[in-house]
Amino acid sequence: MRLSSSQDSIRGFSLAEILIVVVIIGILATVAIPYLNRVRESAQNSRLMNDWRMFSGIFEQYALENGTFPSDSYRGKVPGGMEGILGETHWVETTVVGGNWDWDFEKFGIEAGISLVDSIVTPSQMLEVDDRVDDGDLSTGLFRRVTATRYTLVLDFSSGS
Repeated sequence: MRLSSSQDSIRGFSLAEILIVVVIIGILATVAIPYLNRVRESAQNSRLMNDWRMFSGIFEQYALENGTFPSDSYRGKVPGGMEGILGETHWVETTVVGGNWDWDFEKFGIEAGISLVDSIVTPSQMLEVDDRVDDGDLSTGLFRRVTATRYTLVLDFSSGS
């Protein structure tokens, strides 16, 4: 039986092998990161659309029961008279894209709308939401960019006005 010398037992990677591994990891990262960003945005968009649908149903139910929508409120605040209904939801929490929910009544040229305010979302991401829920144009339709930091789902309670 031969005892190995200390040099025989020391093995390592050459500089070329390490560089090859680093390059491969870099290539994988350049492919994976944009894909992961698209998946994250798609999940955020789905959550936003689901929240808008849920909130619009709540506000429309309130309007049917009370003959009108609630009065305007501040962002992140539950409109008066809706504490029992809307208080059970995540209305007052920060949204999945930052910012807050806001109830707009007779503001910005809209009779009633549910707005996302001061979020970190990009206009291109909101355009994707608009493509999925409305007409694909943020300046028209029931889903609009009202100001630079406000995206609103318009609720039409006025029977065509």
